[in-house]
Amino acid sequence: MKYLHLDPSFTPYGNSIEFDAFVFNGGEPHIKIKEQQIGNTVTITHRISSFNDMGLLLIATDALRRMGVRHINAFIPYFPAARQDRVMVAGESLSVKVYADMINAQQYNQVTVFDPHSEVTPALLNNVKVIHNYEFVKTCIGKINEEVLLISPDGGALKKIYKVAEYLGGVEVIECSKKRDVTTGQLSGFRVYEDDLKGKHCMIIDDICDGGGTFLGLAEELKAKNAGELSLAVSHGIFSKGIEVLTDQFNYVFTTNSFKDFDHDKLYQFSL
Repeated sequence: MKYLHLDPSFTPYGNSIEFDAFVFNGGEPHIKIKEQQIGNTVTITHRISSFNDMGLLLIATDALRRMGVRHINAFIPYFPAARQDRVMVAGESLSVKVYADMINAQQYNQVTVFDPHSEVTPALLNNVKVIHNYEFVKTCIGKINEEVLLISPDGGALKKIYKVAEYLGGVEVIECSKKRDVTTGQLSGFRVYEDDLKGKHCMIIDDICDGGGTFLGLAEELKAKNAGELSLAVSHGIFSKGIEVLTDQFNYVFTTNSFKDFDHDKLYQFSL
């Protein structure tokens, strides 16, 4: 099998197809695949953080089909708009379905995603394969090399974190919660449902870190409940407010290269 790595900084497989990609002056992405003998099966990989990224994926798919490639797979580690998986207030879009519909229209043989935000994304995608975060979390714990408590940041993360705990052989889970104003996004009311954490290392597990407000709020509550060192392990690091706001509060911050590459001496980033 050959691989078309549309993001030149994200090449998780070998046997890459050579191509040229650029954007016209009008803003439209374009691609020219250089190799002509690429076989019948190709997997496209891409990190999508904009509509132009999605556009490049779609036109690359069209180019491959026009070259006679019969079987096309897509590896999209961070699935765009996965957090917008329900309509909270009138006038919003169900954005994850918009992206899923575009992907489904390509009729890929398989669509692989890494640790989607909720069960909505795989439910909307055809021929989907989900890579869970189990091995990622195991690697993070191995880096720490001490006993940890797994911290669930909110009710939405509970189902996934208990599966991680089971995979790891029964690591203890501490449940937490918060309140969010759906009209403003403001966070409040952080709670840790354990009276004394006994100085143990606490690792918050979640799929996405955007600005980090949830994790900073929880860090204060965990310390108030006698937590030891704090770690944060997020599958998809966006870090829109910078990494320093997190490394000031956490002893370890872990992520993968699913969204973008970072160069920070206090961030541990693992390649998918």
